[in-house]
Amino acid sequence: MHSTPYEAYEFFMPSKTIIGVGAAEQVPVRIKALGLKKPLIVTDKGIVQTGLAKHITDKLDAAGLSYAIYDQTIPNPTDKNVEDGVAAYKKAKCDSLITLGGGSPHDCGKAIGIVLSNGGRIHDYEGLDKLKAPLMPYIAINTTAGTASEMTRFAIITDLSRHVKMAIVDARVTPLIAINDPIMMEGMPPFLTAATGMDALTHAVEAFVSNAATPMTDACAIQAFKQIFKYLRRAVADGRDIEARNGMCNAEYLAGMAFNNAGLGYVHAMAHQLGGFYDLPHGACNAVLLPHVARFNLISRVDRFAEMAMYFGEDVTGLSNRDAADCAIAAMARLAEDVGIPDGIVALGKMCGKDVKEKDIPVMTANAQKDVCALNNPRRASDAEIAALFKEAL
Repeated sequence: MHSTPYEAYEFFMPSKTIIGVGAAEQVPVRIKALGLKKPLIVTDKGIVQTGLAKHITDKLDAAGLSYAIYDQTIPNPTDKNVEDGVAAYKKAKCDSLITLGGGSPHDCGKAIGIVLSNGGRIHDYEGLDKLKAPLMPYIAINTTAGTASEMTRFAIITDLSRHVKMAIVDARVTPLIAINDPIMMEGMPPFLTAATGMDALTHAVEAFVSNAATPMTDACAIQAFKQIFKYLRRAVADGRDIEARNGMCNAEYLAGMAFNNAGLGYVHAMAHQLGGFYDLPHGACNAVLLPHVARFNLISRVDRFAEMAMYFGEDVTGLSNRDAADCAIAAMARLAEDVGIPDGIVALGKMCGKDVKEKDIPVMTANAQKDVCALNNPRRASDAEIAALFKEAL
């Protein structure tokens, strides 16, 4: 059943968020205020090459702060990344974490913290609320407007042996401080801007139709819809458009607040399999799958999809709920097309140099059904229906 305003519910987010132009300037002050001596900065080579890592480390150097760097995180971070990051933290004798980047460094840093504070292997924590101890002090500095990993209780790590993305969900994973500065996002290339923006839209859509939606998550999702449809095209067209970057900064955080509490659905459960099998970009996978899963979910939430059309800026005057809902789904697909997302999984694979195979669908279907993100999807799907959705999206 859909939650009512009268049922008790929880709401998770970081203890503190700093968002807007110049937010990153506060990093040294926040580290000192927490009494931290030597954080491990978890990032990736791309962030280093763009100079964003130096932008932060220069500030730490000027403030006389010590740090170590682990910059080997890859897109769709793996259990091997986590093991290496744990070793780097121990070797440098760090006392805290800073993650710098998009979803991959944040997820990797969270997983490193999980293993360090809870022991064992990251595989031990797959699923919901498996941690026993909180993470060490942890600050997340975001450089993309999409995943919202800088503020959520989710960590997604690829198990190399199973080719599966493990979803780890626990309130103890939430960063202590989240920092979102649109200046740090100006250099994002158009396709990354598009993919991460569509990821944010998927978060808001899945949260809005989730079985666990609440008045608070609805409010966040609605504002995210409005911001994304107002600013994503502009941010893709001109990355230096600081108003659009700031708008998407707020949009992705709002969408994160929505799904961090209402959960997700089959779009993410399926997208995780495409990432695990083929190492495809997560946001783009979501964008391709979103209209297909939305059409599948339509009969369970016609009224909610009809509402979405209004928040997307569509004129639904005189339309029935069903026609307005169809209008919303068409608007999602049109936005993806406008910002350059390929029109299918095979086309996305070719863009990324990957060979997507129909023969993998049965295994991906089985794994998607086990994914924790599937729990709050508003319509139950059989294996045959999930497989059909994968084939439809090819």
